[in-house]
Amino acid sequence: MSRASVVGGVLVAIVAAAAAWILFVGLPRWYEPRAQAPGAQPSALPAEAMRKIKASLFYVSEDGLRLAPFEREVSFGEGTVEQARRLVEAQLETPAPPLTSAVPAGTRLRALYVSNNGDAYVDLSRDAQSGHPGGALNEILTVYTIVLALTSNLPAIGGVQILVDGHEVDTLAGHVDLRRPLPKSTRWVEAAKGGPAAPTGEAPRAPQGP
Repeated sequence: MSRASVVGGVLVAIVAAAAAWILFVGLPRWYEPRAQAPGAQPSALPAEAMRKIKASLFYVSEDGLRLAPFEREVSFGEGTVEQARRLVEAQLETPAPPLTSAVPAGTRLRALYVSNNGDAYVDLSRDAQSGHPGGALNEILTVYTIVLALTSNLPAIGGVQILVDGHEVDTLAGHVDLRRPLPKSTRWVEAAKGGPAAPTGEAPRAPQGP
């Protein structure tokens, strides 16, 4: 066998070996998922998902007779309906002490709609009724917690009607008429310290039987 044939055979063997290494070793290494370095942080969420707004949410005042507004950070929602959902969801969360919610524990938002004329329809879970302690004042504070959470933060919403478990209800506990959207009212809101007293007045009363 000639010297040229031997050299050619060696070169072919070298090329074949290199091709095999690239195919079975190199390519898998290049394309395999790279393990995250220890201590590295996961990729950040989209800015949209992390965006917050400041809003006024309402909790029972210290004397238990009114609602007191507190500025809280709430998740941003695109558009009036989505932002309304975010506000109600935040309002329904159990607050950290010493804040007290007027909404029965466990109440969830089932759905929320906004009509063309700016009325919001807030569908709450049955807990809003079954877990309610009763009493006219307690019911007023529960209802206006929801009404004010929307009408105070979203100018596009002029009234709020509360539904329960997908249905219209006359009242939550027999006192406040919920058969129509209720407008914003500050009569049940505690006055800011040093400011004028909040006006007094009556909440819409449920119709009484004969």
